[in-house]
Amino acid sequence: MIYRMMAALLLSLLLSLAVGPALIRRLKKLHFGTVIYELGPAHQQKQGTPVMGGLMIALGMVVSQLLLHPWPWRGGWDLGLGLMGVSLLSMAVGFGDDWIKAVKKRHEGLTPWQKIAGQVIVAAAFSCWCYFHPSIGSRIRVPFTGAEWDLGIWYLPVMALLIIFYVNSTNLQDGLDGLLGSISTVSNGAWAAVVLVTVLLMGGDVELFAPTGIFAMGLVGGCAGYLRFNRYPAKVFMGDTGSMFLGGAGIGLALVLRQPLLLVLIGFCPILSSVSVILQRYYFKLTRRFSKDHQGRRIFRMSPIHHHFEKKGYSETQIVSMYAGITTILSWIAVLSLLTGTR
Repeated sequence: MIYRMMAALLLSLLLSLAVGPALIRRLKKLHFGTVIYELGPAHQQKQGTPVMGGLMIALGMVVSQLLLHPWPWRGGWDLGLGLMGVSLLSMAVGFGDDWIKAVKKRHEGLTPWQKIAGQVIVAAAFSCWCYFHPSIGSRIRVPFTGAEWDLGIWYLPVMALLIIFYVNSTNLQDGLDGLLGSISTVSNGAWAAVVLVTVLLMGGDVELFAPTGIFAMGLVGGCAGYLRFNRYPAKVFMGDTGSMFLGGAGIGLALVLRQPLLLVLIGFCPILSSVSVILQRYYFKLTRRFSKDHQGRRIFRMSPIHHHFEKKGYSETQIVSMYAGITTILSWIAVLSLLTGTR
């Protein structure tokens, strides 16, 4: 399994690097460029940068999964099939959003109701698939303890809401050159380590979890190759196509491994982005309602919080380094929590 995981990393990396230049040229030819708005940070120099670069990450993952998946496939209950399903269906929602922005020239893309409807369908389908899967079910593992928590029928709504929340959190995280690509490279490497611990120390079935390890390492390679073109100054952005794909992939790994609670550590930065937006919005509404001058106040200079750091004077590369470092440290803690639980 380890050899297949390493092969997935290399294959996905090489595919991303090989396909990237042609994909960028094609996106430019089709005029699939991003639109920068005055309300945001001073990123006007990025106007027209091609979007949908997340397609190269998805290509690397799919090809590595199909070529390196252990034979035979386990039909509808195959973990690799389930992971590809939730990530690619999430990507489809993001692709629709990017397509409308680029082709229809509607800067808002999908309406909020259209976007949430697509995400609800994906979330409901995948949570049901996990619930009825003979190797997943309604029990989740509790980090640092080795214990399991059976959510029963409540697994379905709780995990569906978590899927929607995490996919949108990942989407919010994609706001600076190299930011989401960097933390996704680290976080998916952490999920690959979780797979190895599950198999080697927790008695997991090697044949069952091998597709999961291949999937995670395929994402690592795809993200690393994508960063070749997305690091500052970016030549391409992943768009909602890529960010929702990575969000679906991340939450898919968490649920398949029965480790959704580890998202608090491995997915800390995307979750922080969502929390900062929620806090900013409701604090503004409350202060506008109850203040004497009816002027809303803000906690952050701008949300999501990575833009707050920009407003404070940090460069994009400094913020990306900080986020990648935080994700690395928390990911190590997440993996060590499993080692604690195996004693």
